[in-house]
Amino acid sequence: MTHRLIALGVFSFLAFFSLFSTAVAEEYRVCRYCGESHDAAGMFGVDLEGDGRRYAPIRHVDVLHIKLDVTPDFTNRTVACVTTIKFVPLREPLRELRLDAIDLTIDGVRGSAEISDFSSTKKDVTIAFSEPIPVGEEAFVEITHHNQPTGGFYFRTPEMGYPADDIHCWTQGESHFARQWFPCFDYPNERSTTEVICRVPEAMSVVSNGKMLSNEVDPKSGLRVVHWLHDKPHVNYLICLVAGNLEKLEKMAGDVPLGFYTQPSWKEHAENAFSDTVDIMNFFQEEIGVAYPWPKYDQVTIADFLAGGMENTTITTLTDRTIYSSETENVKTSHSLDAHELAHQWFGDYVTCVDWSHLWLNEGFATYYTHLYEGHKSGRDAMLYRLYGDANRRILTQTKDTRPIVWNEYKNSGQQFDYRAYPKGSWVLHMLRDRLGEDLFRECVKTYLERNALKSVATPALQSTIEEVSGRSFDQFFDQWVYHARFPDIKISYRWLPNEKLAHLTLEQTQEVNDDVLLYAFPATFRFDGKNGSVTKTFTADGKKHEWFVPLDEKPEVVRFDPNFALLARVTFDKPNEMLLAQLKNQDDMVGRLRAIEQLEKKKSDAVVAALADALQNDSFYGVRIEAADALKKIHSDKAFDALLASTEQSDARVRLDVIKALGGFYRPKKVNDFVEMVRSEANPAIQSAMVRSLGKYHDQEVDRLLQELLKSESFRNELLNAAVAAINARRDSDMAGALMATIESRRDAFTTSGLASALSTLARISENEDDTSAQRKLLLDQLSDLRSPVREGALRALGLLGDAEALAVLETFAESANEKNAEEAAKKAIEELRSDKPAAPRELTELRKLIDDLKKRNNQLTEDLETLKKKVEAKD
Repeated sequence: MTHRLIALGVFSFLAFFSLFSTAVAEEYRVCRYCGESHDAAGMFGVDLEGDGRRYAPIRHVDVLHIKLDVTPDFTNRTVACVTTIKFVPLREPLRELRLDAIDLTIDGVRGSAEISDFSSTKKDVTIAFSEPIPVGEEAFVEITHHNQPTGGFYFRTPEMGYPADDIHCWTQGESHFARQWFPCFDYPNERSTTEVICRVPEAMSVVSNGKMLSNEVDPKSGLRVVHWLHDKPHVNYLICLVAGNLEKLEKMAGDVPLGFYTQPSWKEHAENAFSDTVDIMNFFQEEIGVAYPWPKYDQVTIADFLAGGMENTTITTLTDRTIYSSETENVKTSHSLDAHELAHQWFGDYVTCVDWSHLWLNEGFATYYTHLYEGHKSGRDAMLYRLYGDANRRILTQTKDTRPIVWNEYKNSGQQFDYRAYPKGSWVLHMLRDRLGEDLFRECVKTYLERNALKSVATPALQSTIEEVSGRSFDQFFDQWVYHARFPDIKISYRWLPNEKLAHLTLEQTQEVNDDVLLYAFPATFRFDGKNGSVTKTFTADGKKHEWFVPLDEKPEVVRFDPNFALLARVTFDKPNEMLLAQLKNQDDMVGRLRAIEQLEKKKSDAVVAALADALQNDSFYGVRIEAADALKKIHSDKAFDALLASTEQSDARVRLDVIKALGGFYRPKKVNDFVEMVRSEANPAIQSAMVRSLGKYHDQEVDRLLQELLKSESFRNELLNAAVAAINARRDSDMAGALMATIESRRDAFTTSGLASALSTLARISENEDDTSAQRKLLLDQLSDLRSPVREGALRALGLLGDAEALAVLETFAESANEKNAEEAAKKAIEELRSDKPAAPRELTELRKLIDDLKKRNNQLTEDLETLKKKVEAKD
C-alpha cells in the first residue's frame, strides 16, 4: 500500500511538473560580478555558436527605431507584443531581414514593403520581401508575437511565492536576452531610438527608458496604457520595462528628475538605498565634465534580481537586497552599487563597447568611477582601500590566467564579465590617471565621451583620444596591460650602506615571460622616510633586473615602494620587524600600514600581536583596523584572541563586524556563554547574524536555546533566521531536524528565496543518518512544485544529500528535463549521490553519535545544576 501511495504521489507531481516546467525562467543564475564579495563570472552570458574568435556581426541594415507594444499576462506569465522595427538597408539592396528571436510564436508580419514570406525557428525570424529594398530607403516591419519567456522577461507573482502586493514583471537584455521576448538585432554594435507601450491592470505602474508621453486607462480594455519614448539611440540590450505595484520616491539633482521605485513591502526602508543618489549625480557631472546625457534617472528594485544591478538607459534595475534597515549602521550601504550603475549612464550607455571583448570600456570605467566617488564621499584613503581590496583579493590571485582584458576567444559572452573587465579594468584607469595627472586624465575622459557620444566603440577609440589629448604614446602601456595578460611579479631588496650613506635597491621581475605575459615597463617609485623628512626617487623599470643606489643624509626608518599605490603588481619586499612596526605607526600612509600588516601577520610574536592590537584599537582608518583584526585571526594565538575579545565594542560597526567574524575563527568552548550573551546584547542584526553563524561549531545547551529562539525570530529579511539555519547546518545536529522542519512548514513565507533553499539543504544534511526520513523526503518533494528555480534546485540537491532512494523516480524526471538546465544538473548530481558506492553510516554508529550528543547535553546540564547548587550553598554561608 505504501508503494502504491508513493507511486500515486509521484504521478500527480509529474503531471503538475509537465504543466509548468516549460514556463520557468532560467533566471537565478551565477551572479554578475558587482564588486561585492562574489567574483563569479557568467551572469549575463549566452552560449555562442561555433568556435574560434568572436567578432561583432555584420550589419546589413541600420536599425533606426524599435517600438514595442507589450501586454504582460501576470496570471499565465506570458507576453503578447507587437514589435515594429524601422530600418534602412546598408551597402546592398535587402532581400530578406533576419532577426534574433528565441522561441517566439509569430502571429503575423506586415511591413512598408511587400512581404513574400516569413519563417521562424527556435533562434530567429526571417522576413523575405517581394522586391529588394533599395539601399538608404527607409522601411519598417511590424511583427505580432507571443510567448512564455524562459529568459529576458520575468514575473514575480503570488503563485511564485511572492507577496500579492508586490506583484511585478521586468526585463533584462544584457548580454543577449532581449531576443527571448521580442525579435531584434541583438548585439551592441547596433543602436536605435526606442519606444515602449505597456498595457497592465489599472492599479499598476510602468517604468521604461526615456520620457513618459502618456499614462491613461483604455476604456475598452480597462487596462492602464503607459507610453514611453527614448529619443536618443542606444543599444538593444539597454531596453527595459518594469511594471507592477510600485511605490515611488522622488528627488532632483539640479534639473535631472530622480525616481526610486520599490515594492510596497520595502517602502519604509527605501530611502536608505536612495540617500546618496543626488550627491553621486552631482559628483559625476563635475568629475566627468559631461552633463548627464538623458532626461531622467530612475532606479527600480526587483525581487530576486539576477545580479546587483543593471544599467538600462535612464532606468537602472536593482536587487531588492539594496534596501536595508538603519539598524545595520554603516555595515550595509547602497552607495557603491548606486554609483556603479549611475556611472554606466555615461560609460556603457552613452558610449558603449562595440562587442564583449571590449567590455572593460563599460565595466572598468563604472568600477573606477565608483572608487572615485568613494574618495569624494569618505576621503582618498577610502578610495585606495577599495583599490587595495580589488588588487589583493580579486586580481593578484589570478596567477594562472593567460587571458588579456581585450580577449575574443570566449565561448560564452558571460566569460567576459569577470575580474578582467571590472577591477583590472578599473586599475588600468587608475594607473592612467597617475601617469597623466588628474586634470589631464579628466580632459582625456571628457574628450573620449564627447567624441564618441551615442556610439559603440572599441578600445582603440580610448587610446587614440588619450594620445591625441596628451601628446604622448601609450602603445606600450595598452599592449602590456590591456592586450596581454596578467601583471608583474616584483621582488625588491633593500640594504643600507652606512659608510657611503647609500640605499642599495634591487628590483627583479619574476613572472614567467611568454607570448601571453610580457616583461613590463613601469615607473618604480621609492620613498625613504627618516627622522628629518622623506626623500622620493622614481626610476624606470623596463628590464628583468635593476640595481640602484640612492644617496641619503640619514638611514631611513622606513623604505616604501610605490607609495602612491599606482602600480598593479604582486610585490615581495621583505623588511625587518622594526621597519614594519614603524611603518604601521605612520598615520599619513594608509596603504603603507596595510602593507606592514601583510608581513607582520606572518611573524606571530607577542610584540607583533601588541602592535596589531594597538592598530585595531587606535588606527585612524577603519580599513586598517579591519585588516589588523584579520591578521590577529591568522596569528591565532591566545593573546591574539584576547586582543580581539577586547575590541568587540568598536564604535565603527564595520570594524565591530570584522572583529566578530575574526573571533568566529577561534574555537573557545569556555567562552560560549559569553558569545551567546554577545548575540543577545548586540543591536545590529548584521553583527548578530555573524556571531550566530560562528556558533555552529559548538554543541551546547545555551546555543541550542538560542537557535531554537532564532528559528522563531523576526528580523529584517529574517537575517537572524537564516543565520540560525547556517549554524544548524554547521553543527550537523540531527536533534534540530524536528524544529527546522516545523519552521519550514509553518514559516515558509518568512524565508527569502535563497534562505529557503539553504534551509532545505540543511534539513537534508542533518537528517541523512536517520533511520526514517520519509517526513523529510515528503517535505522536500513538496518544494519541487515551487515556481522559483532556486527553491526547486535546492530541493533537488537536498534529496541527494538526504540519501532516500525512494526519491529516485522524481529525480530522474528532472534529470531528463530539457527546459531547465540547472534543475537538470542538480537532479543528475542528486542521483549520483544516491547511487554512489559510499557506505551508509551503520545504524550502530548513528546511535553512538546520538548517545554521545545526549551525554554531552546531560553533562552540561549536570555542570550547570552543580554550579547553581554551589551558589545556593555559598549564599547560605
